[in-house]
Amino acid sequence: MSAQLKLEKRGHIAIVTMSNPPANTWTRDTLVGLKELVKELNADKEIYSLVITGEGEKFFSAGADLNVFADGDKGVAADMSRVFGEAFETLSNFRGVSIAAINGFAMGGGLEVALACDIRIAEAQAQMALPEAKVGLLPCAGGTQNLSWLVGEGWAKRMILCGERLKADKAEKIGLVEEVVEQGQALEAALELASKVEDQSPVAVTACKSLIQKGRTGTIDSALPLERELFVTLFDTQDQKEGVNAFLEKRKANWVNG
Repeated sequence: MSAQLKLEKRGHIAIVTMSNPPANTWTRDTLVGLKELVKELNADKEIYSLVITGEGEKFFSAGADLNVFADGDKGVAADMSRVFGEAFETLSNFRGVSIAAINGFAMGGGLEVALACDIRIAEAQAQMALPEAKVGLLPCAGGTQNLSWLVGEGWAKRMILCGERLKADKAEKIGLVEEVVEQGQALEAALELASKVEDQSPVAVTACKSLIQKGRTGTIDSALPLERELFVTLFDTQDQKEGVNAFLEKRKANWVNG
């Protein structure tokens, strides 16, 4: 894992902190590191949720370091776009719940990593943008697709085509973030939400998440039969038996994530 990604585990929660001062920009190493880290967390049955945030008080992440693209090398561009995509798609497919604690500016690839998460909590002073077209580029790590899915085509076009930067309150109003908190409180709020995941069966959460996200690429006609199929499949798990019996016995369930 890259030294610019810090990992802390608190119970069933993994906290990933982007640590590349001054603006927590992404590098090839950190992108590859994020992909490998999420794979490792997927294999850790004790981890139910992932919270990602930025180090410091000003930046969540300013995205890519444009120095990488200054000489116009198409080979470098192809490699970086690939590792950006692989990293954030792996995050999007994390089997548990992922929450972005946006503690400051989230620009370009810094916003795209938040868009790859399931839920976004932003501090009141945070600002968000996908300004790639201002420098002759475009969001290449899911931004054009994930933003449009979250906020609709109109607001996606305002942000991407017109370069509009949003403050946290406007981002919440259009559905880009689910919650706005006071400065310095994003991580705490994200951890509080992540702790609620512990009451849910991890295998059930994985199945539910896959069905919700299927709506982006499939039709409701294909999703509904799969919904019923996965419901029945859960009866092969220990967690299903534990969950139902814990409820009937009025006690807290003891999940085994299997």
